[in-house]
Amino acid sequence: MPTWKHALLALLATTCLRAQAETITGKVVGVTDGDTVTVLDDAKRQHKIRLSGIDAPEKNQAFGQRSKESLSDLVFAKTVDVETDKVDRYGRRVGKIWVNGIDANLEQITRGMAWHYKQYAREQSKEDQWEYAEAEDEARKTRRALWREDAPVAPWKFRHNKERSGKKAD
Repeated sequence: MPTWKHALLALLATTCLRAQAETITGKVVGVTDGDTVTVLDDAKRQHKIRLSGIDAPEKNQAFGQRSKESLSDLVFAKTVDVETDKVDRYGRRVGKIWVNGIDANLEQITRGMAWHYKQYAREQSKEDQWEYAEAEDEARKTRRALWREDAPVAPWKFRHNKERSGKKAD
């Protein structure tokens, strides 16, 4: 097979979860945790949305419930716009949620209720990468919310430790 075909196949494999860019407008009818919501659009279709660029504590992790409550305060029962162009391995749309002109993803980090998910930062605009990283640095410096802990465990490490111990992480 020619080299260009290998390159094309590799490109297709890495973009298979990319979806057409779109904006979903609807009402938030459910908040699963600090980084996942359900949006009901005008056609009465439900969309499970995973907030891009952030990772919030798991439900059974320190600050998990408070992170969920924070996101609920921000978006629950409100009309939002979701900028999305990706579907994750669980079938959720991944996107940035706007509510009353506020980037809810960034606000979760600013409040100290989520980490900037640097593993996926390359999927963000340069501006968002910078803003999200700065917001996390500021939340850490001022010891906001989860940063009050002496050694907060990042959700991806928490999940990994649960998987290694044979327990399911929520």
